[in-house]
Parts: sequence; C-alpha cells; structure tokens
Amino acid sequence: MTAIAIAPERAKARLDQWLWFARLAKSRSLAARLCAAGAIAINGATVTKPNQTVRVGDFVVVPQGGVQRTVRVMALGQRRGPASEACALYQATAAARLRDLAPIWVPLLDEDDTASLPLSAREA
Repeated sequence: MTAIAIAPERAKARLDQWLWFARLAKSRSLAARLCAAGAIAINGATVTKPNQTVRVGDFVVVPQGGVQRTVRVMALGQRRGPASEACALYQATAAARLRDLAPIWVPLLDEDDTASLPLSAREA
C-alpha cells in the first residue's frame, strides 16, 4: 500500500497571480502590466517581471488609483475568491498619496522668459 503525501502549502507564488488573488489588481493581465512597467516593488526592490516570486512575509508596494499601498503578504492563496477571502491574504501597513510622493511641478519658463520669445512662438 502506498501513501500519497499531501503537498504542503505553496512556499512561493507568482506576483501577478497573487495580486489578482488578493484583489489588488482587477485582472491578472493588468497585474502583469503593472509588474512589467516597474510600478510594483517587493521588499524595496522594483519588479519588472510578472513571474517574480512572492513569499509570506514580503512587503509589496502597489499603486491603486491615487494611492500607493504597502501591504505585507500573510498568505498566498489558492484561488481568486470573495473579497473577505482576499483580505486574509495581506495586511495593509501603509498608504501614501501619489501626489505627496511626486515632486511639485515647476514651470520651465517664467513670465519673463516668455516675454523674450518671438511673437510667433508665444502664440503657439
């Protein structure tokens, strides 16, 4: 008689899949695009590939709308379930408005600079 060993809970998961399971991204393809664009960071390192592994205990920084959320991975999950199940996959640690993180916009030309431009350049 042979015994079938039950596999322990996965020790790691793909980042794009975990973002989708945790409902931090609306679709898995959107999660993959966020990763490829370099908008996601794990433990302070920017991620550029959707197949980056995520483990329990990692800190993930995710942009959502005008907010940049920092979450701690609590579990990896097996499926994309209801929101109550998704909330159990992470613990929110911080949220910062992206406006606060971006530098303040400074115009390249002052009013004095635009006065010295030719009239044709000022009208354009």
